[in-house]
Amino acid sequence: MKKTLLLSSLLLAFAASSSFADALLFTVNSTPYDRQMARIRPVLTAPAHSSGSQVSVGIVNQWMSDLRSIPYGFTAVWKTPAEAQSGAPADCKAKAVALYDKMRANGATNVRLVIGKRTTSSRQTHAWLAWDTDNGSFVLDPTFNYAVCTTAQVGKRNYQPLYAYAGSKKFRAASTLVAQN
Repeated sequence: MKKTLLLSSLLLAFAASSSFADALLFTVNSTPYDRQMARIRPVLTAPAHSSGSQVSVGIVNQWMSDLRSIPYGFTAVWKTPAEAQSGAPADCKAKAVALYDKMRANGATNVRLVIGKRTTSSRQTHAWLAWDTDNGSFVLDPTFNYAVCTTAQVGKRNYQPLYAYAGSKKFRAASTLVAQN
């Protein structure tokens, strides 16, 4: 009992002090979002195409700007990239999935679709991408941002992950494990 309480306290302290860049993610078999994400599972699990060139921050900024210009409109259903870019309003989920698809289709690796809290005071969850490169870790949020942000730019109180998806892998943030115990 004491060991469990101590471990939980340590994990909670670590999770509370960590920023998005060093968030502790554990591989899991399922998440609460799995059923509703069935429509986009083929997008998430599609292999990255080898384009022969690296995806640059500049081109990602252009893609984000294009997605940012799509009017916002919430839907309970996760839209496919084609639906997100059809001209109809799209929400954070649709824009993040469309960017994930575009990046993977152009050879980007180490990209995760993240569901979490945009700020510590957020009442609703939000979706964005995390991208780890040799030049650092980035937050890609085409709902609110026109350009790529480094994790240092977004700060420790913003973009707190709950769950993440990369290919067929699923992750749960340490903070969600502590909260459920």
